[in-house]
Amino acid sequence: MTPDLMEAGAERIARHAYPGAAGQLTESGGREAGYGRHASPGEVDVTHGRILYLEDVSVSFDGFKAINKLSLDIAPGELRCVIGPNGAGKTTMMDIITGKTRPDEGTVFFGSTIDLLRHKEAEIAQLGIGRKFQKPTVFEHLTVFENLELALKTDKGVKSSMLFSLDSAQSDQLAEVLHTIHLADSVSRMAGNLSHGQKQWLEIGMLLMQDPKLLLLDEPVAGMTDEETARTAELFLHLKGKHSLMVVEHDMSFVRTISEIVTVLCDGSVLAQGTLDEVQADERVIEVYLGR
Repeated sequence: MTPDLMEAGAERIARHAYPGAAGQLTESGGREAGYGRHASPGEVDVTHGRILYLEDVSVSFDGFKAINKLSLDIAPGELRCVIGPNGAGKTTMMDIITGKTRPDEGTVFFGSTIDLLRHKEAEIAQLGIGRKFQKPTVFEHLTVFENLELALKTDKGVKSSMLFSLDSAQSDQLAEVLHTIHLADSVSRMAGNLSHGQKQWLEIGMLLMQDPKLLLLDEPVAGMTDEETARTAELFLHLKGKHSLMVVEHDMSFVRTISEIVTVLCDGSVLAQGTLDEVQADERVIEVYLGR
């Protein structure tokens, strides 16, 4: 969940709990503009056939090289699975893409013109990169509907939020997302009363409300039931093509269901890449990750 959305959610909950306090809240200030060049707002230049491009990216923490000359790229509409042992650099890679961590060296581009290393975390989210962490982060004291409404790409200032009402296009978008994430029958339920899997779907829905071009999903089916895992696979396959997805996952059965190309990370760089059958047959992958 983005910093802007977390702040807006806290304000929404505060207004529910303390209705008279709304006037005491202040709007967030402006942010330093990024330097990435893109043709027009809301568009990402993918004329070169890649929506994400990393080249020779490295970062060290206290002398430990978490990412080591990492290079990879993802095509528009692709669903890429990333696997690898603990400590391989999967989460750090996502941190770099989303601006949470700055690399020591390397290049990270969104499309062919947006240099992500020149943007802050909140700006990157606004550019169209959504990230979901392993543990679901939803506003449990708000309903499913309110969580999705809050996630809309709108002015999050207090005054604007107080006067906001859905227009027909936004209502249609919300209804479509509810159907996509299998929660159309739970629209009035408090998010805190949802199952673990349903909370995961709700957070994915909150990202979809922001119309991301690229979704980064960290172990999305961890802790899910078999039925929830199967429905999540259906969800991702439905999103594929409409969005680009990078899915970090350890569940090989789930990876087999959704994957075309699998990237294996180890020691902060790409160890192998190909179909799941190809990487599972790779002796190096067997040695460091899959076992015999």
